[in-house]
Amino acid sequence: MKTKITYMLLVFISSCVLVFGQDNATAFEAANKAYNDENFPEAIKQYKSILETGNHSAAVYYNLANAYYKSNEIGPSIYYFEKALQLSPKDEDVLNNLAFAKNMTIDAIESLPKTQFAKFVSSITEMFTYNQWAWITVIFGFLCVISFLLYQFSYHTLKKRIYFLISFIAFLFILGTVAIAYQQYGKAQSDRPAIVFAKESAIKAEPNLRSDEVFVLHEGTKVQVLDTVDSWKKIQLIDGKIGWIVAEDVKEL
Repeated sequence: MKTKITYMLLVFISSCVLVFGQDNATAFEAANKAYNDENFPEAIKQYKSILETGNHSAAVYYNLANAYYKSNEIGPSIYYFEKALQLSPKDEDVLNNLAFAKNMTIDAIESLPKTQFAKFVSSITEMFTYNQWAWITVIFGFLCVISFLLYQFSYHTLKKRIYFLISFIAFLFILGTVAIAYQQYGKAQSDRPAIVFAKESAIKAEPNLRSDEVFVLHEGTKVQVLDTVDSWKKIQLIDGKIGWIVAEDVKEL
């Protein structure tokens, strides 16, 4: 299995002063230098010092993830690649390196199969965020109102029919986009992805050590957090399995 990753670490240096400020720009350059010198612990320290000041960027998360990967710490590597992906969802470098890092995980979990119709619906609803769907609703709202006004003040029969038809279609799209925006909003609110940081963690049937072990997860596996009880988190895998994990074994994104 090929594990070598091609990195692009220095492409942001020219603009990092404007993005991070002078102190953080210095730390960013120092981190990049440490990385190039293969001093990965120092690089990790410097990248994290930037994050601790409240400056969050895809560049820092991406480089930090690479440093962890080179340190053979797969859990943190995947975690920070995922963080970079949250800020830059279509970045090919992040996607490619995340795929490499995932190849190093032990757990091979396949998602539940979807019907063709479900895949089609997902491809439509996931094209935009709920905010973008809300703006699309507003646009159709304006189109609906304008078309209806033109219908009211038009004296030509054919034009009245066309304006009425446009207004009606726009109204239908309003209903559809509102429903999608609401669904996407609910999905975003309940979305609590997390990455397993423990080398190996026993997943329990209930939130206590005496309960039965239902399965075992390893470092780097991505899960969804459903609930939190004391020092336990209820998680779900993409294949539908549910169980309880010790909170310190997992880190939420």
